[in-house]
Amino acid sequence: MANLRPSPGTAADRARYDRATAHLDAPLAVVDLDAFDANAADLVRRAAGKPVRVASKSVRCRALLERVLGMDGFAGIMSFTLAESLWLARSGFDDVLLAYPSADRSGYAELTADPKLAAAVTVLIDDPAQLDLVDRAREGTETVRVCLELDTSLHLLGGRVRVGARRAPLRTPEELGAFAELVHNRPGFRVVGLMAYEGHIAGVGDRVAGRPLRSRAVQLMQAKARTELAVRRAAVVRRLREVADLEFVNGGGTGSVESTVAERAVTEVAAGSGLYVPRLFDNYRSFHGRPAALFAQPVVRRPGVGVVTVLGGGYPASGAAGPDRSPEPYLPAGLRYDPQEGAGEVQTPLLGPAADDLLIGDRVWFRHAKAGELCERFAELHLIEGDRVVDTVPTYRGEGKTYL
Repeated sequence: MANLRPSPGTAADRARYDRATAHLDAPLAVVDLDAFDANAADLVRRAAGKPVRVASKSVRCRALLERVLGMDGFAGIMSFTLAESLWLARSGFDDVLLAYPSADRSGYAELTADPKLAAAVTVLIDDPAQLDLVDRAREGTETVRVCLELDTSLHLLGGRVRVGARRAPLRTPEELGAFAELVHNRPGFRVVGLMAYEGHIAGVGDRVAGRPLRSRAVQLMQAKARTELAVRRAAVVRRLREVADLEFVNGGGTGSVESTVAERAVTEVAAGSGLYVPRLFDNYRSFHGRPAALFAQPVVRRPGVGVVTVLGGGYPASGAAGPDRSPEPYLPAGLRYDPQEGAGEVQTPLLGPAADDLLIGDRVWFRHAKAGELCERFAELHLIEGDRVVDTVPTYRGEGKTYL
């Protein structure tokens, strides 16, 4: 299979972004709508007729959530906190799946007292203690829509080796079935869905540039994990349907769309990072996208030959610390971090021949390592079509919302 790694940004890209934002001061963040829309269309193509639920943590901008949900092939939001879920529901989004357990007592009090919110929001539950917390917080009699989560991790060597995120404690059809019966028999709760996020497939690139042995090891692991999970997930769904009338079975993520939707038991797939295409999603064989979300930092110093310094830029991504969690100097091509300093809190030296062509006030364009985390650094996104800004919209942070 040909290498599908996205091509580096071009001088024409840089010129277009510079022209579009020439009237603005950097630092600033942009979303290229042509790339965003093309990425959305590609996710729909890959989903092969099954709806794509948008992961809000990878977007963190209401205007762009509205834009993508207005496209054919997308349905519903996968949120990351209960407070965010309620805010989105109050804003008019009527299908919000909270993908992580919550201990937000005030949120549960509001949810159980408001019929509109209770109808729009589904919460994740995987432990009886979470049910107890909801009941202690109740201020109304509304039934809480519940989604259960399946532990998707791959167990090897009799369970002594685990590959995958440490998420839900429920793993087998028997465990999920027993817990579903417990929820079903408890007044005030109704099981409506199952979620199973295979992060070790969806979130781990299988073609890492310059690391063929690691890439092959990832490919072998993922092939085994896909086969094991497909059998187990189907068995879990069969068991749950004996207890509850499931409205949805959600799985996957941007990196696993094709394999996830191929499972008959799955009714929808989640994706979000594939809209912005941050740098961590460059290393996949099955797809490639167009970088759509970028941020620009101004050149403020020229310390010497082959060096410029930009303001700030130290925006690391979450996850295990490492070089891959830093933003990527993207345009102009050919810049790299000083290994002694990296991406700094208030200034970032950049090395390379391209530095000698940059003047004070010029811009360096970066890609964040992850998707929505970029929006925690900027209050607004400038939306670009061609070589002009067509709109400026607030991020969650710009609306005064900092959920995590």
